[in-house]
Amino acid sequence: MQKFDYIIVGAGSAGCVLAHRLSADPYNQVLLLEAGPADRNPFIHMPGGYGQLFRTAIDWSYWSEPQEHVNGKRMFLPRGKTWGGSSSTNAMAYVRGNRADYDAWAQMGNTGWDYDSVLPYFKRSENHAQFDQLDPRYHNDAGELHVTAERLFESPYSRAFIESGKAMGIPETPDYNGAEQAGIGYLHFTIHQGKRHSSAQAFLKPALKRPNLKILSGIQVLRVLLSSDRATGVEVLKGKSVMEALYAEKEVILSAGAFNSPQLLMLSGIGEADELKSQGIELRHELPGVGKNLQDHLFYLIGCESNQEKGLNHYLKPQYKIQSLGNYLLRKKGPLTTSPLEAFAFLNLDDHPSGVDFQLHFTPSNVGRGYDYDVYSTQTYPRKDGYMVLPSLIHPKSRGYLRLRSDNPLDAPRIQPNFLSEEEDLKKLLKGGKLAMELLNQSPFDPYRKARVAPLDWNSDDALAEHIRRSLETVYHPVGTCKMGQDEASVVDSQLRVHGIEGLRVVDASVMPQIPSGNTNAPVYMIAEKASDMIRGIQLSSSRSFLESK
Repeated sequence: MQKFDYIIVGAGSAGCVLAHRLSADPYNQVLLLEAGPADRNPFIHMPGGYGQLFRTAIDWSYWSEPQEHVNGKRMFLPRGKTWGGSSSTNAMAYVRGNRADYDAWAQMGNTGWDYDSVLPYFKRSENHAQFDQLDPRYHNDAGELHVTAERLFESPYSRAFIESGKAMGIPETPDYNGAEQAGIGYLHFTIHQGKRHSSAQAFLKPALKRPNLKILSGIQVLRVLLSSDRATGVEVLKGKSVMEALYAEKEVILSAGAFNSPQLLMLSGIGEADELKSQGIELRHELPGVGKNLQDHLFYLIGCESNQEKGLNHYLKPQYKIQSLGNYLLRKKGPLTTSPLEAFAFLNLDDHPSGVDFQLHFTPSNVGRGYDYDVYSTQTYPRKDGYMVLPSLIHPKSRGYLRLRSDNPLDAPRIQPNFLSEEEDLKKLLKGGKLAMELLNQSPFDPYRKARVAPLDWNSDDALAEHIRRSLETVYHPVGTCKMGQDEASVVDSQLRVHGIEGLRVVDASVMPQIPSGNTNAPVYMIAEKASDMIRGIQLSSSRSFLESK
């Protein structure tokens, strides 16, 4: 019988942080389980290899159910399935959100999750390369996770984007993770010396030398083992047929993400009674909120073809590919050192209380209208250079859910996000798209603008709405399916303990009661840092106490 103090399910962003922090105590025996392989795929570590990671062995490659309000299409929902999870497959943008996001979590009854209380945990992880240029109240240069605003490659389109925003009255901000999120500027990334800095690189690999930390890869967790109302371990599948029980003396921690964590709870008999009964699963503890409250950010494409070859598309041409690869491998220079994104704008279109209710992502690449080409494969991109703004809905009103497809743990869950089911979401995307069009029409883009490609018609609301429905994608930020709170729809309490079950926590994006104002990877690191202190019984009550402790 194999016993550990802690079993962590999922070696993604949260799981790697927890493995690092919990194994720092040599008396803790920690087991980390990952369904995917180690992060050996070379495209993981090359920032410009981002487009080569979808629909591969390191991607769960989920799909939504048909979306009634998005022309009935099924939406692709990629999730990392390797050491580092989605931090090994994402676009590497480091975005925290803003004060109002976390104060709202606390106002929902989640004590200790207000901004002042979570800021120290954002800071703990961070090792910011430009720390000396930033406000130290919000940043750190001693954490494990490397963050940088440096650009080893930059297209001139991103500067045109920023100058165009300024011409429209949007202030330029060099630090959207500091005192003020709203504005326009360059993104910060989890890139270090030209390589992706995932949670596996930052937290897991430095801890693997510890004898009290063990990681098992290629292990499918089937269910959480329960004795009465206590989690005692997990049952896993090794290979294709061998099942084994692994036991935890202290806690089982689910860090499998917003799709897999609720799926595991339901497979273990924790969820809504009728749903479990319909799959022939014995109810062990009723929690009707499991799998509910699904939220995600959405984007679509507004873009132009350029009359100059200064973006990313022409580097896909055969004559440039080898040159770019050599430049990367030998010098860590050139387009392969960068994310597909370059710049951002955080806007307040409708006087949202947080000061931010919409986001523009900017990419120096051209993927047409989004339905002419496969946006998940750079092999199909047009070779004509261009640039695109991605109007992004960051406070969706629509809510979805996740259910089991069957009682077979190897079957993908049934994911129903209900995108655009609330009319206000489409209206906000329309409004943000018109602003993006106005921005791309500004004079700083005059030297580059050749033709409008997405959409073809920039003058009709009906045409824009249809373009949205045809090109809409998620920003790959699913959250909320194991909601933190005290109401009947909540799954975990403010300590991230599953209601009614001892020795079981959920620590990942699924616990977010409400999606924050921006990309979600940085908030997941924060959640895991805070959870590691909760588990260890460490109190770190405010940003002030954190600064004093330094």
